[in-house]
Amino acid sequence: MSFVRQWTLRITSFALTWLYTLYRAHPAVWRLMARNYRPFMGRFARLHAWMTCQFAAIDVPAYADFLRRHHWRFRWFDLSSYPLTDKQSYVKAYPEEQRCWGGEIEVAGSVVDESSGSSGQPFNWIRGRRELRSVHKNLAGYATLVFPSRRRFVINAYSMGAWATGTNTGIAMSKIAMVKNTGPDLRKIADTLRYFGPGFEYIVTAYPPFLKHLRDLLDAEDFPWADYRINGLVGGEGMTEALRDYLEERFVKVRSGYGASDLTIGVAGETDFSVWVRRRLRTDAALRAALLGKDEHRLPMIFQYNPLETYLETTADNEVVCTINSTAVLNPKIRYNIGDEGRIHSFPDVLAAIEDPAVRAQAEAAWAVDRMRLPLLFLFGRKDSTISYMGANIYPQDVEYGLYQDNPLAHLLQGFCLELRERADLESRPVVNLQLRDGVTLDPADRAELARRCREGVLSHLAAVSRDFAESLAEDPSAGELAVEVHDFDTGPFAGSQSKIKNVYLVTGATR
Repeated sequence: MSFVRQWTLRITSFALTWLYTLYRAHPAVWRLMARNYRPFMGRFARLHAWMTCQFAAIDVPAYADFLRRHHWRFRWFDLSSYPLTDKQSYVKAYPEEQRCWGGEIEVAGSVVDESSGSSGQPFNWIRGRRELRSVHKNLAGYATLVFPSRRRFVINAYSMGAWATGTNTGIAMSKIAMVKNTGPDLRKIADTLRYFGPGFEYIVTAYPPFLKHLRDLLDAEDFPWADYRINGLVGGEGMTEALRDYLEERFVKVRSGYGASDLTIGVAGETDFSVWVRRRLRTDAALRAALLGKDEHRLPMIFQYNPLETYLETTADNEVVCTINSTAVLNPKIRYNIGDEGRIHSFPDVLAAIEDPAVRAQAEAAWAVDRMRLPLLFLFGRKDSTISYMGANIYPQDVEYGLYQDNPLAHLLQGFCLELRERADLESRPVVNLQLRDGVTLDPADRAELARRCREGVLSHLAAVSRDFAESLAEDPSAGELAVEVHDFDTGPFAGSQSKIKNVYLVTGATR
């Protein structure tokens, strides 16, 4: 690369970084940007993503070698000219220090996070002090927008230790709230709520299933929910509207964030508007076809995200690709394909897809709560998180809907997992394994009733959301032979699972 080109890029990057420093200065500035975002900022963000890629080509040894191996050629302002990276082709292929700026790890002030290993081998991810400051300010800015209050009390129920979400959430929330880092300890959280009383606006941060366990425990103890204002901020895995409905019978509001250990914990977050759109998609076939395609019946998570921080694209196969727009990231993420399936729409395009004026008014009323004009990410989750059965893909989220929606026995459940089990006649059938809550005991008749209700709920929901599954049922009624097995707490396929940080929804089947 010529000397003139290098210094032109460096000077321009310095100016962009200075501008970014201004809007990261305080959560209030972040809120101002989110509420005044316009489409031209997306073009600016794409330019910055291109510059981030180009700087990595110059100053990150692993990325420079990666480009050489892909026979890359420089092209001005063409982000698509840079090949995609991912965990297999890039992270595993190069040593940690070679993937850092200048080929060196910044030691002082850096923190090592570890992914949960839900996709296989756990990984270590190093974050420098400048990157962490940016992450904390972004998360704090989002939280103040979604949970406006002058007396926030955050109970951080994420696991502590080497996992990115727990410690970073505690630090970020301390900028805007009083924080107690309890970890996932139900007893400690219940005692904390009672000790400090109802004079605060509580936010419990946790994985989605943990909030269900908390609600069930407090219900069992006749907790005075009406005297308190308790919200939930969840992340780490998908959440169905059935589970949200169940939680919001007690919690004031439950919102989800989207992130990943190999990217950052603050990629995107739910707002009142994004939740309204998601709930509308359950019944509005025209809107679903306009935003997702006429043959799409799954219900994605929907988030709003800031392209100035994390520039998102999608591939021809609808996989989400992310470039983190900051040279503060110690180990830059350049057009990184995390393996999640999704769609991207601008805020004006989503509004324009709502043709009915009365429905548009409802959407605008939902938007007026948070007033964020950021683009929306429609996220289906990992492409490999399914069981294929009778030509249909069964997603854990769809099973969760069937288990929790309109099920009066949902409070008995700790969790579930799926398997595709080969029977003695060599036919494979899906099995939904249910785990009872700790301390719950059921006689055989009650177990059978729980299994029956859950089986009917799952089959009904699958038939409603999956055309392939519905057609399989019509052509071959035996396709509905869905087995549901009820297990006591920490037994069967759930034995030893209580030590895991995240729920595991797929297990290897066995021949029986």
